[in-house]
Amino acid sequence: MNILLIGGGGREHALAWKLKQSPELETLYCAPGNAGIFSVATPAPIDVSDSAGVVAFCRKAGIGLVVVGPEAPLVAGLSDDLRAAGIPVSGASKAAAQLEASKSFTKAICDERGIPTAAYGYFKDRASALAYVRAQGTPLVVKADGLAAGKGVIMCETLAEAEAAIETCFGGAFGESGNSVVIEEMLVGEEASFFALCDGTRALPLASAQDYKRAHDGDTGLNTGGMGCVSPAPMMIPALQDQIMREIITPTLDAMRARGTPFQGVLYAGLMIAAQGPKLIEYNVRFGDPECQVLMLRLKSDLLPALKAAAAGDVSAIQLEWSQDAATTVVMAANGYPGDYRKGTVICGLDGAGKLPGATVFHAGTSAGCAGEILAAGGRVLNVSAVGKDAEEARARAYAAVDAIEWPSGFCRRDIGWRSLNRKAAP
Repeated sequence: MNILLIGGGGREHALAWKLKQSPELETLYCAPGNAGIFSVATPAPIDVSDSAGVVAFCRKAGIGLVVVGPEAPLVAGLSDDLRAAGIPVSGASKAAAQLEASKSFTKAICDERGIPTAAYGYFKDRASALAYVRAQGTPLVVKADGLAAGKGVIMCETLAEAEAAIETCFGGAFGESGNSVVIEEMLVGEEASFFALCDGTRALPLASAQDYKRAHDGDTGLNTGGMGCVSPAPMMIPALQDQIMREIITPTLDAMRARGTPFQGVLYAGLMIAAQGPKLIEYNVRFGDPECQVLMLRLKSDLLPALKAAAAGDVSAIQLEWSQDAATTVVMAANGYPGDYRKGTVICGLDGAGKLPGATVFHAGTSAGCAGEILAAGGRVLNVSAVGKDAEEARARAYAAVDAIEWPSGFCRRDIGWRSLNRKAAP
């Protein structure tokens, strides 16, 4: 089978790496891709924002399945256009992608189905949002309602911070995504990411992960698209997984189907595990990044049949096997990220890093230079990953690979996985 993979980040490199292992795969195409992806995939000469061009390429290349990695093409309706053309696609419809594209939409689903989540207010203007936070007090969380590349969530400990966050949103920092805001109570607990592969009716639980969003050690600095990740999430026991499926994932699928917009694809629940149980923070309608990287390292089964089954509307016969090993991903980002950063700096030592025990280096924002060197081409540039028999070994191997890479213009957090290690050390 010929596959077209849409995307060009670390998530897509991990998907390409995993799909390449499938005995069903003939040719793997990718657009726009990156320097790492093109070590395992063939460039597709298409503009992924041009649905007609994507459809034409799929027909010409005999594509049997399109795998859409990032959220933006899903929200733009690429999956709908492909399905209308009779081309199987792994990815949510435009209507179903509202679960990620609009936080207020997801909150309405939670209200409708009694899904546990944070108390909130939804506001379309600056004045009413400011009045709400002044009445509620802090701490709280201000969120741009629409897509903001993981940066539209602002944690506010003081009233001044909350007021500034509202001004940031309505002041245009996130474009149209900040024209309305959701303001939530700040939940207390431990965060986890939970994934399920959905066929419109049923959900197949995948695996859990724990992301580290803040830019710097000690969970300080601005929120980012993710600075590292571990899998499994340290608190994720079978009983908790069952509760998440029962109270959060299944009611969401039921609600979407009842609305006439069934959800097909990967559903990613960002959760807060509190004393009273799991609460939904937000949904994403695709694999996380960098969560996908640790999940693909732990998935022992062939990914392709599972994606095909979800696209065909029936995952009931799919069984996936997961390694008991732990996995860690450390993101290496360009100095200055998530603010201004330089592109075009040279990265060395990648081959050696990837040959260390248990290590795999996934490219995120990279390009190939004229002389074949690897250049930084984004904010989050590399996902240095490793597996090990436990969280401690996986973490040590990942950082050994980080230390083998020569890139003075980059940085990383040095404490990814600290929650897992603390849990292990607790009596």
